[in-house]
Order: sequence, then structure tokens, then C-alpha cells
Amino acid sequence: MSKRPDDIEDSSAPLIEHLAELRTRLIWSVVAFSIAAILCYVVWKPIFDALTHPVCGALARRGQECGLIMLKVQEGFFLAMNIAMFGGFILAFPVIAYQLWRFIAPGLYRSEKQAFLPFLIASPVMFALGGAFAYFIILPMAFDFFLGFQSGPLVLPDDPTAPVVTEPQMAGIVFQGSIAEYLALTTKFILAFGVSFQLPVALTLMGKAGLVSAAGLISMRRYAIVLILVLAALVTPPDVISQIVLFAVIYSLYEVAIQLVKRIETRREAQLRAEGLWVDDD
Repeated sequence: MSKRPDDIEDSSAPLIEHLAELRTRLIWSVVAFSIAAILCYVVWKPIFDALTHPVCGALARRGQECGLIMLKVQEGFFLAMNIAMFGGFILAFPVIAYQLWRFIAPGLYRSEKQAFLPFLIASPVMFALGGAFAYFIILPMAFDFFLGFQSGPLVLPDDPTAPVVTEPQMAGIVFQGSIAEYLALTTKFILAFGVSFQLPVALTLMGKAGLVSAAGLISMRRYAIVLILVLAALVTPPDVISQIVLFAVIYSLYEVAIQLVKRIETRREAQLRAEGLWVDDD
């Protein structure tokens, strides 16, 4: 079936015009990312304070002071740069997604635009929900688990109230975290959960394109359970509670995706029946 002029925009431009359009969208994306990264660099310290809230809360519950150390003299600068890159990408993501949409939209039917646009909006929303879930729920549980391996008297060396030690004692285990390692661990959790929350968006989009079906997802449910359990074991600390929480959330998203794909299939069948194009399977 040929494309009607009123259904699709002019997409017969020569290759050089498509490349010029791609260059324009990339330039806008880079400019947005650069501005967002600069803004995040200016306020990197408040961002870092917010990122350290989970571990500081876990330490406060144990009556310990919250402090991370620099193992290298340049580590503070690289910390600020990493926060600028990480925060800049998240802050500029709506603009980058919009530029991607502007590039591919001229080649889509109007019906395809209407089908694709909700997923483009849902993707950053689900990523934000996944990151918030990691920040407010998983990270506090993770740090409670990790800090539980401390032992011995938890006093600072310059504490004036510390007792004078005159005899050898057993070595204690006290948390003195590196700022670089902590930032890497925290951002890993946030990104991992943000990506994991894309599951219903990806499966629903694949269902919209006809690549997967609700029946197929149901038949693959047992394999999905195993994969989700493996994922929960990889991205969470080795404690049962956080793994069960992550498994329950991602599996619930899988079931939500099945229902969304069912709804898409029902609408597609109703539309084809109305057009007289539906063929019942014998």
C-alpha cells in the first residue's frame, strides 16, 4: 500500500539533507547536555549531599558520623566532573528525546506518530520512577546491610571521650568510604533500576509493533521469573529482603506489560473486524 501525501510528511529528501538534519539534532542535543552539565557542575556539592543521604541515614541510625574520604588529591575534582556528567545527561534527557523525535517523526505515518509518542513520554517517567525506587527504598536497605559488617568500637581517633587504650585489642572494622567508589555504587543502583523499569515500556512497544504477543509472554513466564531472579541477585546486595523486593517489583511490571499487550491486541482485533480484515484462526 502506497503512502498517501496527507498521511506522511515529505521524506524523499536526498541523503545530504537527512545528514544535515541529523547534524542539527545532534548539535541541539550536545548544547543541551553541555548547558545541563555546567549547571550541575556549579551545584555539584548539593547534588553530592543528596546522593549521600542514604548512606548518611544508615550511619546516623548507628550513631556514627557521616564522612567520605579522598584517596587521591584529584579525586574531588573528578567527583565534581562525574556528577556534572551524570546529572547533565539526566537533566538534558527530555531535550535529547525531543530531538530524536523531531528527527524520526517526518518518516512516520500519523497513526505511527500517535502510537510512538506515548512511549517516548512514558520512558523518562518510568526511568525516574525506577531511580526514585532505588534511591528511597533499595539504597537505604543496601547500606544497612553493608554497614552491618562493622565491628569493634566505632570511635574516631580524635574523639576526646575515647578511652585511653593501654593494652593491645582486636582490630575493629569501621566504614571509611571513598567518594569515588560510593558515587559509582550509587549511580549504578539508580541507573540499573531506571533501566529495569523500562520493561513494560519496551514490551508494550514490541507488542504494538507485533513482535511479541500476550500469549507468548504468558508462555515465557517461567523463564522470565528465572531471569528476573538472576537480575535481582546481580544488581542488589546479597541480602534476601532487597532481592525479594526487586523481584516483586520487576515481576509486577512484567505482568502489567502482559495486560497492556492484551489491551493492544484487543483494540487491533476490533479495528480489523470493523474493516472486515480479521481472519479467525481455526
